Amino acid sequence: MDPVRNPYSPGAGRKPAALVGRDDALRAWDTSLQRVRIGRTDQPFVLYGLRGVGKTVLLSEFRRNAARKDWIVAQVEAGTGKSLRELIGEALYASLADLARPSAGRRLLKGLRTALSFKASYDATGTWGFGMDLSGTPGGGADTGILETDLKKLIKDLAEAAAEEEVGLAILIDEAQDLDDGELATLCTVAHAAAQDDWPVLFAFAGLPSLPRILAEARSYAERFQYTRIQQLDADVVAEALTIPAALEEAEWDDAAVEVVVGASGRYPYFLQQFGQETWNAATGPRIDEAAARLGVAQGNNQLDNGFFRARWDRATRSEQAYLRAMAADGDNGSPSGEIAARLSRKLTSLGPTRASLIAKGLVYAPEHGVVAFTVPGMAAFIDRQMLE
Repeated sequence: MDPVRNPYSPGAGRKPAALVGRDDALRAWDTSLQRVRIGRTDQPFVLYGLRGVGKTVLLSEFRRNAARKDWIVAQVEAGTGKSLRELIGEALYASLADLARPSAGRRLLKGLRTALSFKASYDATGTWGFGMDLSGTPGGGADTGILETDLKKLIKDLAEAAAEEEVGLAILIDEAQDLDDGELATLCTVAHAAAQDDWPVLFAFAGLPSLPRILAEARSYAERFQYTRIQQLDADVVAEALTIPAALEEAEWDDAAVEVVVGASGRYPYFLQQFGQETWNAATGPRIDEAAARLGVAQGNNQLDNGFFRARWDRATRSEQAYLRAMAADGDNGSPSGEIAARLSRKLTSLGPTRASLIAKGLVYAPEHGVVAFTVPGMAAFIDRQMLE
C-alpha cells in the first residue's frame, strides 16, 4: 500500500495515530488541570516503566493538554548533558514570550523579571528581554546560585503569574532517573512546597522502573506522589492501535493479521508501531492479510535488530556485553547478581563497576536488591540472536 499514507510511526516519543489504552492516566491529568482552576492542587504524577511502553508519548500528551488550556508549560529531557537549571529555564521561554505584553498584570511582570534572573544564573550573556523594559519591575532573586532557592523562587513567581492569567504552570521531566541526586532532591522539595502552599502548578516525571525508588531515596515524602506504572497495552484494546489508524486511511486488518502482529509485539506500543508500519508497506491493500503481517513482522524485527536493539548493544563495552549475555539466559525476567557472577566465573564484588556502568547507560536497572533486568523488552531475545550469528 501507499507508504506515503502509512499511518504508523515508530520512533522515540512520536505520538501514534491512535493513542489507546492510556485513558485512565489522561483522565487523571485532566482532572488535576481542572482542580487547579478551582484552587485545588495535586501531588506530582510519576510515570514509570520499561522503554518502548509509551511513557514519553503520554508525558507529551500531558503537555499538549495543558498547552491547549493556555498554561505556562515546560517539558524537558534529563540526561542530555545540560543541568536541570538550564533545561527548565530554556523550556519556559516560549510560553513566557507568548504571555509577555506591556499591559500584563503585576504578577506576570514579576514572574517575567524572576525568569530573567533565573536565566542569568546559568547564562550571564543571555539576551532574554521579552521585548520590554523590566528593570523597574519587582521580582528577580532567582540567581543566588543555589538551585533549591532559585528554582523555588522561579516556580512560585511563575505560578502566581499563571494564576493571574487564570491558568496554571506545568513542569514535565522525562528520563527523570538521569537527574543527579541534588537535582532530584530539589525537584521533590519544590514540588512539596508547592503542594503545601497550593501553588497552581503541576509536576509530572517519567522514567525507568527504578524511578519510584530513586525519588523516595531523594526525599521520603516523594512516596506520596501519584505513581502510574506504564506497561503493555491491555489485551482488550491493543488491536485498536492497529485497526483505528488503518480505518482512517480506508484500509482494514484481517483478524488473523492482527493476531500475528499483536503476538509478535508483546503488546508493547513501540513494537506495534514498527510492525504496523512494515506490514502496511508489505500489504497490497486495502485489506491487510496474514501473509502481509508475517512479512511485516520479519522486516520489523530486522529493523529493530539493526536500530532499536543494536544501538543499545553497541553502547556496551566487551565486558559489559559479556554481562548482558549472562543476563540473557533468564530472558526479560531479571537475573540475580550472584547467578550472573557464577555464569561468568567471577566474584560478585568484581562485577560491581560493570553493573553500575550498565545502569548509568540505561541498559539495565535494579527492580529489587540483588537483581538486575533489561530496561528494554526483547533485549534477551536479541542477544540470543547475536550469539547464533
